[in-house]
Amino acid sequence: MADANGSTVNAFVFQNAIRVELDWVAFTKLAVVILITLCSVYVNCVMLYALNSKRVFRESSRYILFAHMLFNDSVHLLLSFVLFFLAVIFLKLAKSVCSVILFLSTATFANAPLNLAVMSLECYVAICFPLRHAEIATQKRTFIAISFMWVIGPVNVLCDIFTAAVLDKTFFYVQMFCAREQLFIQPWQLDVFNGFNAFLFASVTLIIVFTYISIVITARSMSSNKDSAKKAQRTVLLHLIQLGLCTTSFMYGTIERALYIVIGSGSLFSHLRYLNFLFFLILPRCLSPVIYGLRDDAVRPLFKYYFCHCSRKLQTAVNVQ
Repeated sequence: MADANGSTVNAFVFQNAIRVELDWVAFTKLAVVILITLCSVYVNCVMLYALNSKRVFRESSRYILFAHMLFNDSVHLLLSFVLFFLAVIFLKLAKSVCSVILFLSTATFANAPLNLAVMSLECYVAICFPLRHAEIATQKRTFIAISFMWVIGPVNVLCDIFTAAVLDKTFFYVQMFCAREQLFIQPWQLDVFNGFNAFLFASVTLIIVFTYISIVITARSMSSNKDSAKKAQRTVLLHLIQLGLCTTSFMYGTIERALYIVIGSGSLFSHLRYLNFLFFLILPRCLSPVIYGLRDDAVRPLFKYYFCHCSRKLQTAVNVQ
């Protein structure tokens, strides 16, 4: 039933392209992915621990959203590695089990731009409505926003899983290669998938651009506290850059299909496919601690302390602006 979709057929071709490469080159590639993934997840965990160590971070909406971003990226990195590993060893899973992995992977993929949009709105409120910031950006509302992300993010993949469970009588016991395309039973599902992602990224882009322009206009009219306004401008601009990196992840499947059409299966395609996976799926998710955490004057000293396992008592004033 899944073979009715051309992209599903291509998924089997891509899997076969990897199967013939189980040698030292493949194991080297796998080792590089493991190293990058584990290092990034470790850095994220240390930063999460640092954020959790101070009450002011746990109560600030800005740092709650940043902590959620770190957690979301860590889960997505681990799941991306699991899917890559399953492809390398050419292992099939039960369709129901694979659906759980794909559900979490797709949800964390969609949550990233949504989190950036909420972070931009928080900056917008802090600069444009400073007197109401404490009232609007409360801890409770921040957790509601995060819950909303986890409702909106996986809605597309949930529809695909539900469709597969209803139309495919072998859903709960048949084995398959764990790829997103394997859930596409009807041709319209691929169009809905691409349309949903395009709408998601377009909406988030509009929100970030709107907040950036609003902050710039407000900053120019302010007679005081210009430093905070300029800092907010840089932060929102970083959100836009991070969104661009998320968009490259969205282009991963399109680039892979284009490579196969132009090059065909073979050694060159396998190498380019690996580089596509590494640079467009893995590395963009590793940059959040560098882009946000290490440039933050309040988080950086705590992170250095815990990362280096220093035994001396930390004597630093945490100033959250």
